[in-house]
Amino acid sequence: MTHPLSPKTLRCLLPLLAVLLCATPAWAEAPEAAVPESAPRGMTLGQSLILGVVEGITEYLPVSSTGHLIVLQRLMGIGVHPDEKDAADAYAIVIQAGAIFAVIGLYFGFFKRMLFGFLGKDPKGLRLATNLILAFLPAAFLGLTAHRLIKDALFGVKPIAVAWFVGGVAILAVGRWKREHKDWGGEDLLDLRWSGALIIGLMQCIAVWPGTSRSLVTILGGILVGLSLQSAVIFSFLLGAITLCASTAYDSLYHGQVMIEAFGWTPLLVGFGAAFVSAAVTVRWLINYLKSHGLNLFGYYRIAIALITAGLIAAGILDPN
Repeated sequence: MTHPLSPKTLRCLLPLLAVLLCATPAWAEAPEAAVPESAPRGMTLGQSLILGVVEGITEYLPVSSTGHLIVLQRLMGIGVHPDEKDAADAYAIVIQAGAIFAVIGLYFGFFKRMLFGFLGKDPKGLRLATNLILAFLPAAFLGLTAHRLIKDALFGVKPIAVAWFVGGVAILAVGRWKREHKDWGGEDLLDLRWSGALIIGLMQCIAVWPGTSRSLVTILGGILVGLSLQSAVIFSFLLGAITLCASTAYDSLYHGQVMIEAFGWTPLLVGFGAAFVSAAVTVRWLINYLKSHGLNLFGYYRIAIALITAGLIAAGILDPN
């Protein structure tokens, strides 16, 4: 197995790092991004393309897409004006729809089995559908009852940096635990018990904190309840499609008009399309990567980006709120 910090594995994240570096020209358009201006700035097509690509790349990696988008938006000067913050936060969530459709297309076979399960033709498909619904409900309840509190308290750069760091340490800790318990896990996705699905769902509640990563907590939850790493990742993808559909619909309903007024339809469509393409590529890469590697690389990445973000806050480049 290749060491997680070897040149070969480090090259695997170069596309993501390249995208983040390519955002520099967009940041240059807003040299005072951390300081609220007298009026909202809107969004350029270049910025929407960058945000869409970053969304698609990070949505299903255990690194937090929402955290990346919020920090990038602040660096670009998007959402720093009070009248634009709700629109910017909604944009970061709504363009997830592109990543959702990518996963539905790639894993249509599972969705087909679930449909046949509801029709009484595939018992394991019905079991999978039931488990996904059960895993979805805890986060759905929390999101509906504490939506405003979550956005006001946690949708800031400082909380995201903290979540990135803690999540990175958690990945490394679980990776070490797995190495010491090599006989743990290995259960197939379609054999997951309802109790395991509920545990994964409860862990997904942690991901309402941007920077934590819904993919991270659900993958770790799947591993802890006995799924193989690949099965845990696929369950996370399928659960993500349901959860992201719900959150996208909710934000579209309550903040869609504000978002369209602030940015217009074109940046939204560009972000959606870029997220679709980049998510399709990233999901295929991740599945192949995990066949011979663990999650440790993402743990190191999270710790590194948390420290970089903390440095930008300390330098006054980023507003911690």
